[in-house]
Amino acid sequence: MTQTLTKAPAPNDPAKTARLVIWILLGVIIAAGVIWYAVFTATKPTPTPPPSAADAQLVREDSHRVTSPSTEKAQLVEFLDFECESCRAAEPLVQELKQEYGERITFVHRYFPLPGHRNSGTAALAVEAAAAQGKYEQMAAKLFETQPQWGEKQDSQAVLFRTFAQDLGLDLAAYDAAVTDEATRDRIRQDVTDGTALGVTGTPTFFLNGEKLVLNSEAEFRQKLTEAAK
Repeated sequence: MTQTLTKAPAPNDPAKTARLVIWILLGVIIAAGVIWYAVFTATKPTPTPPPSAADAQLVREDSHRVTSPSTEKAQLVEFLDFECESCRAAEPLVQELKQEYGERITFVHRYFPLPGHRNSGTAALAVEAAAAQGKYEQMAAKLFETQPQWGEKQDSQAVLFRTFAQDLGLDLAAYDAAVTDEATRDRIRQDVTDGTALGVTGTPTFFLNGEKLVLNSEAEFRQKLTEAAK
């Protein structure tokens, strides 16, 4: 009887070792992408159905109110993504409207990082970490201002965002802790969950006194706010 023997590979085959390392690295990259998507574009896995519009809230106790009118006539809620070019384009107008109507209308920001934007979730984390130190608006403005510098990049911009935190004079140890805190991620997930249940599919999306706005012009936007602020 003839026995066929297969030659065993050398115990330290450099080629096989290199291929093994490459596959391990690919596995880590893919896993990281899956984790990021789960954190910022979906609710946590659960057997229960997602919340309905009736369960969602347009404004929660911890929502970021960027105006504080002495007598509130209306609320304007914006779901936004700091990597969204349309949000950046709308920002100068929104700032103008805040100046014009801020004494009568409460402007509210809510996070809605879109899955197609690699760093939108990371940006939301940076803003929320800054908000914990009273610098929500400053960090939000910084990210919109610098969006052409970091938007649409495929590598993480977390290090750059940390330099923005430093420029704003934030306590970096507290900032780092907030960025990695699961409660910060939950805060962003809640906004995404509410927005999704309310029919938000893109950014910016505005709700005026609970009504989702479909706007065709700046003049129409101002007219709606004027009527609501009476």
